[in-house]
Amino acid sequence: MEVIAARTAGFCFGVKRAVCQVYDCISREQGGSENLPICTYGPIIHNETVVEDLKSRGVRVIHGASELAQCHGGTIIIRSHGVSEEEENQIQATGAKVYDMTCPFVKKIQRIARQAGEEGKRFIIAGNPVHPEVTGILGWCRGEAQVIQSPEDLDRVMADGKPSVLAAQTTFNKNKFDEIVDSGLGKDYNLVIARSVCSATVQRQEEAARIASKVDGMLVVGSPESSNTRKLYEICKSKCFNTHYIQTADDLNQQWFLTADRVGVTAGASTPQNIIEEVLRYVRGI
Repeated sequence: MEVIAARTAGFCFGVKRAVCQVYDCISREQGGSENLPICTYGPIIHNETVVEDLKSRGVRVIHGASELAQCHGGTIIIRSHGVSEEEENQIQATGAKVYDMTCPFVKKIQRIARQAGEEGKRFIIAGNPVHPEVTGILGWCRGEAQVIQSPEDLDRVMADGKPSVLAAQTTFNKNKFDEIVDSGLGKDYNLVIARSVCSATVQRQEEAARIASKVDGMLVVGSPESSNTRKLYEICKSKCFNTHYIQTADDLNQQWFLTADRVGVTAGASTPQNIIEEVLRYVRGI
């Protein structure tokens, strides 16, 4: 059986940067005479394996401003998803050493959201309304903000004709965002488009679609909490019915691919390389 591994699978730039910063902090700042705490504001990435490993090394996860006192005098690392402006100010006010590892693509959308309000425009974002990246971005708005997921949602929001700016969550399905944009451009809307699906996401989605369209089975590796991994699964499933979403090699079932000649493997931006390699070894051994 031929196994096709996606070249873009695994950590993207923003995730790798954030995770490496935490491990660097562990090496530099733990074990000293004061043994000050190291905390991440929210899980550093949506991957339980990485989060548990960091926990075993003494890294604490802060789940909100009410828990910031746990990191007094220590180090706080803002995860790649980013935080709201209010949360950022609260983190900085602790006096802890702060490393802001917000992905640069997310930072850009935060600035767009803030500027839209300052210019008297409504900010619209295509994305998951409860995802931490989206809630963080909304926390930078200076005026009205709306979260949408479809062309119909855009029509509903834009019915009042108010000048608006449309952006997307960095991991939003590019094809779905294009559908929303094309729908809006076909109408007389006072709408500025910010194409903010990140380039790594676009490349990963396009490669996954190409592989899934020419294989008999497809594996998408990543945490069920990972938005970008779920988008990859949706894309692959639309191209290859025999597509399966797994976290690790332990979730694999040989029965899925008994009659397959070619199997593709891709992974989300929060999936460590060692997990991808373990899955590939297993599949190649079938």
